[in-house]
Amino acid sequence: MHDIRAIRENPAAFDAALGLRNMAPVSSEILSLDADRRARIAAAEAAQAEQNKASKEAGAAKGRGDEAEFQRLRALVTAKKDETARLQAEAAALDAKLRELLLTVPNLPLDSVPPGEDEGDNVEIRRWGEPRAFDFAPREHFEVEGVRPGMDFETAAKLSGSRFVVLKGGVARIHRALAQFMLDLHVGEHGLEETWAPVLVLSEMMEGTGQLPKFGEDSYQTREGWWLIPTSEVTLTNTVNGDLVDHASLPRRLVAHSQCFRSEAGSAGRDTAGMLRQHQFEKVEMVSITDAESGVAEHARMTRCAETVLERLGLPYRTIVLCGGDMGFGARITHDLEVWLPGQGRYREISSVSYCGDFQARRMNARYRPAGGGKPEFVHTLNGSGLAVGRTLIAVLENGQQADGSVVLPEALHPYLGGKTRLGADGVLA
Repeated sequence: MHDIRAIRENPAAFDAALGLRNMAPVSSEILSLDADRRARIAAAEAAQAEQNKASKEAGAAKGRGDEAEFQRLRALVTAKKDETARLQAEAAALDAKLRELLLTVPNLPLDSVPPGEDEGDNVEIRRWGEPRAFDFAPREHFEVEGVRPGMDFETAAKLSGSRFVVLKGGVARIHRALAQFMLDLHVGEHGLEETWAPVLVLSEMMEGTGQLPKFGEDSYQTREGWWLIPTSEVTLTNTVNGDLVDHASLPRRLVAHSQCFRSEAGSAGRDTAGMLRQHQFEKVEMVSITDAESGVAEHARMTRCAETVLERLGLPYRTIVLCGGDMGFGARITHDLEVWLPGQGRYREISSVSYCGDFQARRMNARYRPAGGGKPEFVHTLNGSGLAVGRTLIAVLENGQQADGSVVLPEALHPYLGGKTRLGADGVLA
């Protein structure tokens, strides 16, 4: 959500910033609605004042016995009352229309965001690790012999349809171990607070973090009106929805492991094989809630938290900054982490870490009172995957695969697997 005052003060800068997203200017439409709304409000206030004045004069006319003047003024009071109500209703309708428009306008990119139209214009910041040299043709995760017994797409399709998977045996245990490892790392070393929250939320919560109203088709809604979360960003960020928090409590750094649900609208034909793109999946999500001065530094910190997970697992990755045309709706800047998948022979996204500024906070009305006193300010919010558990499983299986169909597992997972170090070609941990 945008500050209408900032748009009034510098509409050209607002449009220029949206231009980094390759969007056409919208300030004129916004300001036209705003002007009409303000004109109705001013007219309603004027009519209300005239009503009050006529009412007072009518009382005086009644007191001095001037019945004709009293009747004229009483009719004027009624007319002004009706006029005020009409103008207030028109102002309210325009206000709702303006808010609806503002809710669909994405966040403004930071000046440091590179220009560009799509993922081809994203800019690599750094790489870590060298992709392994295989002495055989590496396979995709679902083709590895030891993985097949534990990754059942046929049963999942029978149960739920396409884009679901049933994990079993050793593969299911590795999946669980990955989530536990990530949580322990973020809580024990990165200082995040472990959180467990509902996966069903109200529409207001989805609106607060920007999934609604524009992206409703990307998520699932129950008959009762709840929404299934696409990520714990929704629940963790909205913990401060409507709150005035103490500055001393910031930053709040939260982490949650949850089921997530996405309809994958518009992704027909993409990544249909394997479990790279699923309707139901798990993520370990990080959220930071901080003050206006700390957001950019917190973004670098959160990116580093996600990178550390990949490094501890020995998975080669690269970190990129998204260009304006590829950036998500609520972000001012986004770092994507892309892990090397030898089965595909390319890097694939495994985490997005975004700084949202006060964009979500304005939608949530989440504020803090500065430590030195003064007017409350909106908090700044950040979110990032730390990591997507299913995609991390894919990376572990593909990077650790052996010619005989077994998989050598990262040392960091051994304590979570009862000392087991590999997934055998028969699908059994050993």
